[in-house]
Amino acid sequence: MRKVGVIGLGHVGSTVAYTLVTKGIADELVLIDTNEAKCTAEFYDLLDSLGRLDTYTKLSMNDYKALQDADVVITAFGDIKALADGGNRFLEYSFNCQQAKQVGTALKEAGFHGVLINISNPCDVITGLLQHYTGLSRQQVFGTGTFLDTARMQRAVSMSLDQNPHNIAGYVLGEHGESQFAAWSTITVQGEPITEIAKDQHLELSELDKAARGGGWLVFNGKKYTCYAIATCAAKLLQAVFSDAKLACPASVYLEDYGCYVGYPAVIGKNGVEYVHHLELTEEEKKLLDKSALMIAQKTKEGLL
Repeated sequence: MRKVGVIGLGHVGSTVAYTLVTKGIADELVLIDTNEAKCTAEFYDLLDSLGRLDTYTKLSMNDYKALQDADVVITAFGDIKALADGGNRFLEYSFNCQQAKQVGTALKEAGFHGVLINISNPCDVITGLLQHYTGLSRQQVFGTGTFLDTARMQRAVSMSLDQNPHNIAGYVLGEHGESQFAAWSTITVQGEPITEIAKDQHLELSELDKAARGGGWLVFNGKKYTCYAIATCAAKLLQAVFSDAKLACPASVYLEDYGCYVGYPAVIGKNGVEYVHHLELTEEEKKLLDKSALMIAQKTKEGLL
């Protein structure tokens, strides 16, 4: 039985739940939200879909005890109203620090011992707090991090070169936020270094980097939330855990060198983070990673006070 909990049923959490049910990814799904009416609404809306699906998912709601034997919990709590002005995921910082403590403590008290995948922002900081409060290992807890930002980079590059985004490999590193950066030394298009393509085709890599960083706000400014891309990322990471896929991808993982969670390439399998890759970055990229990680470490420390 593939048992999953989704905590936080806003636009993102509800889209994750819908994806898991309609794709038949979860055999059992526990929905949790502090808004009882919203949780009940999502619960019954999903129940009403079961009679028309080719798969079946057992559903329950607002019961932390039911998560004791869950394989994976996905956290997607947040305060969308705090992001009304846009531009910075740290607008949710104060609210989500409190939520991380409450949710992490509740999971620990429930005896949850599976894998935790965090989406809540600021993703890297909140992932660190959840690891602390749940008492789970750093291997068991990770965040979506720059998995989404890397997809946005792939979209930006693919549009500029009229390519399928699957043909673009490489990483966006650092914070899932304003200090992230595209590590161009790692990025290729059909196996060819993008730095060489940029010279030949007069591409402005700085503009593509800006497009990747601003991709979330482009969506947010139009509909006042994002949901599809991040839910897709969370579902793919969940599937990697269930199938022990040893999926090589960027995610928010714990880096010993910085003492915090940072967007960096890792391998995701049945135990969560199986191991972390080591990248040979340029000197400039290393400086950008240092700057981003040090900020995350400081904010994580403050969040625990």
